[in-house]
Amino acid sequence: MSLTEQLQNILDSLGGVGAELWLGMLFCGLLVAELILLRQTDVATARRWLTGIAVAGLLAAGGLAIAETERGSLFMNMFFLDRQALLFKAIVTLGAIAVLLWATGTSASLAPRRPLPTEWYVLLVGMVLGLYLLTMAVNLLVIYLSIELVSIASYLLTGLVADRKAAEGGLKYLLFGAVSSAIMLYGMSLLYGLTGTLDVTSDGFAGLLAQGGPVALVAGLLTLAGVLFKLSAVPFHIWTPDAYEAAPIPVAAFFSIGPKAAALLVLMRLLSAGPSAEMQTPLAVVALAGILLGNLSALRQTDAKRLLAYSTIAQAGFLLVGVVALNESGFEAATFYVATYLFITLAAFFLIDALAPNGSLRIADFAGRFSAAPLLGVCLTVVMLALTGLPPTVGFTAKLLSFSALFEAYQTTGNPWLIWLYGIGLANVVVSLFYYLRIPFLLIFRPVPAGAVLQPIRLTAGQWVALAITVPPVVLLFLKPDWLLRLIADL
Repeated sequence: MSLTEQLQNILDSLGGVGAELWLGMLFCGLLVAELILLRQTDVATARRWLTGIAVAGLLAAGGLAIAETERGSLFMNMFFLDRQALLFKAIVTLGAIAVLLWATGTSASLAPRRPLPTEWYVLLVGMVLGLYLLTMAVNLLVIYLSIELVSIASYLLTGLVADRKAAEGGLKYLLFGAVSSAIMLYGMSLLYGLTGTLDVTSDGFAGLLAQGGPVALVAGLLTLAGVLFKLSAVPFHIWTPDAYEAAPIPVAAFFSIGPKAAALLVLMRLLSAGPSAEMQTPLAVVALAGILLGNLSALRQTDAKRLLAYSTIAQAGFLLVGVVALNESGFEAATFYVATYLFITLAAFFLIDALAPNGSLRIADFAGRFSAAPLLGVCLTVVMLALTGLPPTVGFTAKLLSFSALFEAYQTTGNPWLIWLYGIGLANVVVSLFYYLRIPFLLIFRPVPAGAVLQPIRLTAGQWVALAITVPPVVLLFLKPDWLLRLIADL
């Protein structure tokens, strides 16, 4: 390709990244707006303006993303814009807007209950930009750079609050992230050596990789390190409990869905690009280990946020169940799972934050809180049932689709690891009941601790909107799953 053709390709590709260009301008605009507002007004007023600008900017970015037509390859095959990328951009955008609205109030994870620092708006938009790029990345180097952009914003958001716990959590996150990035980069270098290209959609990529034998398998597993890190999948999960505990609840809530959604799409693209049959058993082991470790560790937790952190590790294992099937129905089930998990996990974090007594996230302190806010208590019970995977919630539908695809794959391949994952995975749904329903049980059936006073729960208008976005779909998508399934089937 001549230089003139390359320049023309770049100009033609600019139309496909309108949302990303807008997010870049929004990032710079928020930096300037924060400096001006903090000089001209008080912090509370500045925060309201920054929230409005960030929410409006993300709505505009989501609108631009949805309005983009399916363009295929962009920037000489560095990005690939298709309907899948558009759906995952919508998931990321909706999650970011919900956590921004929830952050209009105070957070139980910030003691004393105080709002997030104003720098968090800029960092969140930067993280969304990285996730947008990650959903389209099909070049190994671009995948690496996009993951690093998301990671840097994540490290800063984790340690944003000036206390020892935040610094410790942010440092652990950084160290484990650096290790996983190094492993991933080494795996990518091996893939480049085997195939001679960084473009995973190249015609020769899959063919040359199939000739690599055991070296190609090792290179593929090393490359997946960064993706598994973002998914909080075993063995790259160790950072999760400390980072979630250190981060404010709105930040931890976004960590639980934004990076996971984009990483899942990258994982499916990588598996579709090369010979994936050899990856089935390692991925089944990773999924099984995540389900077991996440559920068994969550049983011992006394802090609500750490419980949800281990829950995300287990949910990452369940999320991989559909991917392990390595068939079209499995990928569709995984996409349905992550789309519905958006509503379930955000609602869980928001309701835990709202019901936390006097800023305490100790599970025992939730006793008797139901009488202070019956509606929120009922909503939390429904959401915990969804995390478990029981009807009448969409969590049941998501797990049903994933395990059905897995069993179909077992009947086709006869891989014994698939039936082990199928049986132990379903058994762990029962195990998860014991910790998911612990907080609702304390809320409803245990009295308020002696000497404790029930304080009224007051939520801002933005927080009520965040709950309205996340809670109703948990039941509605169980009753009408075809609304989402038809959309996914058309991708």
